[in-house]
Amino acid sequence: MLAKAKVAARLPAKDLNRARAFYSEKLGLDPIEQREGGLRYVCAAGEFAIFLSAGAQSGTHTQMGWEVEDIQATVRELRRRGVKFEEYDLPGLKTVNYASKGIGERGAWFRDSEGNLLGIGQPVRA
Repeated sequence: MLAKAKVAARLPAKDLNRARAFYSEKLGLDPIEQREGGLRYVCAAGEFAIFLSAGAQSGTHTQMGWEVEDIQATVRELRRRGVKFEEYDLPGLKTVNYASKGIGERGAWFRDSEGNLLGIGQPVRA
């Protein structure tokens, strides 16, 4: 049943105007719909919504990610727009110049204006 359903992520925000500015100015994304208490975005192969929430964002795990063809070019462009990437040096995960060299995928992570942890990934083809 769910295997054929479309998946959409939901991200909490304390300030929708601040979140909208971040997603527009830093990521080049504009909502296709604005509802009371939320914004909806559509990308090439999925969608996500940002909703007004009084709760605290955990930011302890990747909450949403994009798959890109060239992670180095994507990181470079996002950094040019002012996105600050996370650096990790953990058992099983080490980033170098903001990108991991994992098996199966290279990844980079950053936080949005609301503290949500977002990722970008590039599949590693054998």
